[in-house]
Amino acid sequence: MTERLNVEVAYARPDRQWLVALNLPEGATVQGAALASGILEACPELDRSALKLGVFGKAAKPDAPLREGDRVEIYRPLLADPKEVRRQRAEAGKRMKKGG
Repeated sequence: MTERLNVEVAYARPDRQWLVALNLPEGATVQGAALASGILEACPELDRSALKLGVFGKAAKPDAPLREGDRVEIYRPLLADPKEVRRQRAEAGKRMKKGG
């Protein structure tokens, strides 16, 4: 008998969140769970070719194997690059000190 894994897949938008419980065959991957959840079909804003995935808040490779009880998380694309935002904030702070 093939072993099965109970896992969850989570995704959140500002207006709605999903938490889908799945029972997958042993050896299932992070990406396999994301695809099996049906969330990608329900959320056309997610680009299958550029998915950012994690397990319990830690980034995970799509082919990472799952363990019993794992929670796969699908991350939304960033609206702004955090490094660029920090750079702009620092630049604005310099202008404020110069009085400009």
